[in-house]
Amino acid sequence: MQHSTRRIITTHAGSLPRPADMIEMLVAKAEGRAIDEDAQNARLPGAVKAIVAKQIELGLDVIDDGEYSKPGFVNYVNDRLAGFEPDPNAPRRGSWSESREGLAFPEFYGSAPARNIRMVCTGPVTYKGHDLLKRDIANLKAAIGNADVEAFMPAISVANIEDWMLNRHYKTAEEYLTAIADAMREEYKAIVDAGLLVQIDDPRLVSYYLMNPDATIEECRKWAMLRVEALNHALRGIPPEKIRHHTCYGINMGPRVHDMEVKHFIDIILKINAGAYSFEAANPRHEHEWKVWGNAKLPKDKVLIPGVISHSTVLVEHPELVAERITRYASLVGRERVIAGSDCGFATFAGSKEVHPSIVWAKFEALAEGARLASKELWKKSAAKKAPVKKFVAKSAAKKKPAKKKARAKR
Repeated sequence: MQHSTRRIITTHAGSLPRPADMIEMLVAKAEGRAIDEDAQNARLPGAVKAIVAKQIELGLDVIDDGEYSKPGFVNYVNDRLAGFEPDPNAPRRGSWSESREGLAFPEFYGSAPARNIRMVCTGPVTYKGHDLLKRDIANLKAAIGNADVEAFMPAISVANIEDWMLNRHYKTAEEYLTAIADAMREEYKAIVDAGLLVQIDDPRLVSYYLMNPDATIEECRKWAMLRVEALNHALRGIPPEKIRHHTCYGINMGPRVHDMEVKHFIDIILKINAGAYSFEAANPRHEHEWKVWGNAKLPKDKVLIPGVISHSTVLVEHPELVAERITRYASLVGRERVIAGSDCGFATFAGSKEVHPSIVWAKFEALAEGARLASKELWKKSAAKKAPVKKFVAKSAAKKKPAKKKARAKR
């Protein structure tokens, strides 16, 4: 995993706006309608090549394929895990209208329907997505070619799969989580074995509190610890420096008053066996929480990827504000351990239209420029601190030279 050794490097959280024709195919697939799989596979290489080129053009250093093959950041596993069957009549998942936010702002959220759990676990969970994963890895690596960038590939967390797919097979939550972890380990490991970084997308780790109004903070922490143990089980044997962990509060453009505060879960996040932690930090509801990381005792071999541009507003951040956000974190953990990122993906589901593509690209330009400004400031300060030392050494050397000449004269 790259570190910001000479300048602040940049990345983002994964999903990016897809071309219109691909959206149509992916939405149809998510809804259970038949699509032309050959046409999708034929379209993907060119689309991935274009989005990789776009990221490089905009100044990003650590890039991905925009999750172009996936109908969504979590439901893509419908095609990659065995042991599940579709069931339109399964109990529905909670919606925002039933969350702490929805109960506090019912007029804003209205009666938004909860999404059906379209898949239920009816047998042993195993991984079957090897060919699809190989296709995605091959398309990304071919698109990068010899470009001087690092690449990552998002993969969904154990906890989010547990939430998305209803368990009707395993006797306990622990058994179900372990089965999911063993299956998803194949995906996580294959990504790393292919020479890419794996990013674990894990929004449910912190959004569980929001979606369960009756749960206390302590109950949510206990719930989260069990899921972290399951995730670490899935990540066993994979080098932490090849793993990024991403968590966020979802793509909800709402009041966000009832999000779980960072101070309540920061210690749990740091128990995850990852080399870098990506999180929301540009969201105005959470921006002030950067100070919490000052007391977090971040291990020396870990890196932070704070979001310095937001997915939950169409306002394009000023580069100077982006730079300011970066330097805050650098002041706490050191400039070498900060990578500038985004709060979340910009198209978590194929049909997402919260942020127009043209605005996403403008935000990435602001991200890259902000990183340049922050680098100039952070490395300038370093040079200024070293200057007096160099000057002192030069003076000392100058005083010693005459003494050596006198010694030679005596001889």
